[in-house]
Amino acid sequence: MTTENPAYEEESETLSLNSLQILKSVLTNREEQAFMSILFSSSATIRSSNFGLPRKEVEKLLNAAGDDAYFESFLARVNQAVGRYYRLIYDAERDQVIAMLRVPARSAKETLSSEALAVLLFMFYQQEVLKHEYTLLNQLLEAFGHEVMKGGRRIQLAIDTLKKIGAVEVDEHPDKETSYRLTAIGVNMFSDSFLRRMVEFSHSNQLSKEDVMKFFNRYNLYEQEGLV
Repeated sequence: MTTENPAYEEESETLSLNSLQILKSVLTNREEQAFMSILFSSSATIRSSNFGLPRKEVEKLLNAAGDDAYFESFLARVNQAVGRYYRLIYDAERDQVIAMLRVPARSAKETLSSEALAVLLFMFYQQEVLKHEYTLLNQLLEAFGHEVMKGGRRIQLAIDTLKKIGAVEVDEHPDKETSYRLTAIGVNMFSDSFLRRMVEFSHSNQLSKEDVMKFFNRYNLYEQEGLV
């Protein structure tokens, strides 16, 4: 799932799912089957890991191996048709094509506890902004464990929730302590508007788009500006 802004939520309430019928006019039968396979494989209740499909597998379903233009066209046409309800995303870094369900922020609150949301944001900042490969369990306990009673247990429950919805996975390295990595689903759960509001809240003032991007890409910008 991916969160949306309030304006989108109000508009969505007046819409029906009839627009899903558009799929038949923009996709071939093979493409429609490929989309359904991606939907199926992206379900956290179906697969315990590897949510989504690798690009090569999607291309095989489309019978279009190595055709970048066709692959991009497929994603764009699906998103144009069902973009109000789903979003197909290709995460090149993780080589996963996933289908994300759009949900109102208030519905997301019923899925994620405050602890789970905090852990997810912490891992997002560490791995997507600071470019850490993984997040150690001890880092989570140091950041949040002292804030609540039975902090260790509640943090572990939050992690278990994120694992169930496919947002994080255990980083398997037997030679080091327990650590976790964001999946393609976890990286793409937050909408741009949600991230903007979080950054503005942390700064207690409104920010321009450039300010937000500088916050979430600060190290890359510093390198470009010759500050490191």
